[in-house]
Amino acid sequence: MMTERQTENLLEPLLADLTDFALIGQLILLIAAFALGRLALHAIRRQLSPTWRAKWGEHAGNRVALPALMLLLVLIGRSVLAHWQSVHLLNLAVPLLLSLLIVQASFALLRRIFQPSPALRIFEHTVSWLVWGVLALHITGYLDGLIAALDAVGFTVGKQRLSLYSVLLALISIVITLMVALWAARLIEQRFIEASPLNVNMKLALTKLTRSLLLVLAVLIALPLVGIDITVLSVFGGALGVGIGLGLQKIASNYVSGFTLLLDQSIRIGDMVTVGDRFGQVQRIATRYTVIRALDGTEAIIPNEALITTTVINHTLANPNNRVTMPVQVAYGTDLERAREALLGAVAGRSRVLPEPSPAVLLKGFGESGIDLELAFWIADPEEGQMALRSEINWAIWQAFQREGIEIPYPHRVVEIVNK
Repeated sequence: MMTERQTENLLEPLLADLTDFALIGQLILLIAAFALGRLALHAIRRQLSPTWRAKWGEHAGNRVALPALMLLLVLIGRSVLAHWQSVHLLNLAVPLLLSLLIVQASFALLRRIFQPSPALRIFEHTVSWLVWGVLALHITGYLDGLIAALDAVGFTVGKQRLSLYSVLLALISIVITLMVALWAARLIEQRFIEASPLNVNMKLALTKLTRSLLLVLAVLIALPLVGIDITVLSVFGGALGVGIGLGLQKIASNYVSGFTLLLDQSIRIGDMVTVGDRFGQVQRIATRYTVIRALDGTEAIIPNEALITTTVINHTLANPNNRVTMPVQVAYGTDLERAREALLGAVAGRSRVLPEPSPAVLLKGFGESGIDLELAFWIADPEEGQMALRSEINWAIWQAFQREGIEIPYPHRVVEIVNK
């Protein structure tokens, strides 16, 4: 248990110094620190290139760098003034500037990691209230008493004693290290994206693997920092193993399957695939699922395990070009050469139809009602769909057959009535 210590109330000596001439010197020091900080920021921004100035952000200097510079200058000034006079105002200014720096640095870090959202705003407000609340307790002298009370409530896990204070401190440390790990992962992700020799799947795999390793490393670093033996995690590791064995095996399987898809490159972002009765373009390969966008705009969320254990038709795996076939039947007695020319003319000059391999007309067989032909051609953009293209070509075929007098047969049935 922690030993209680008397915490100085920072407000009482400050109130006693309100009539002291030394207070004026401290006020001058604070104003000078603010002015010098602004001048230093202006000089730094002028030396930055346009690219780094954009990365710096329009207000990042005022939000993070200015409190940091002021804190540094106030600490230096306090250490100098302390030899000749009281510095109670500066003693109050230091935790205020430190709290402001923590809040603004947290906001900047969170906005680098996450997209703006109501949840992010709530989290920012929580961080702000927590920091300013701790500052208020520190200034009024109640912080150590609260820490002692929290440390008095504890329990034992194995040979390790955990108090409510140590658990809260561990959670805060884990959150901080996780935020730093996510920020580092975002920087590494940008490096991978800029690495042109790597394909998209390899970039995604390396990014997800790096993020996972950094998050695990963050937890392993955070716990010893607050005095918690990491062997305590063996208890939670055993519980996690039981949970995976009982009900989380699907999630674990999807997670591993996601890495498998990224590493073996059987499915890549942008590929046109058919999974069961779903055809569309791969939009995203996430940790647990893959998003496939159909040609009508709907998106299907398919578990990664399903893409590993079921048959997936990848229309653009080795060759992005797709072959399109259209069956056509003509009546017996039709001049097949004229029909062939009419079919080839229906696809000639269309921007989506590739000239090589050249379109072809195949004679597939002889049906009950007519001769079965097949028009075959290649397209390079299967992601645009085939329905509109087929419709245009069918219109052209109908018009060509009308001009050439080519008959499209339909079934005939002869019914004979026999009178007895």
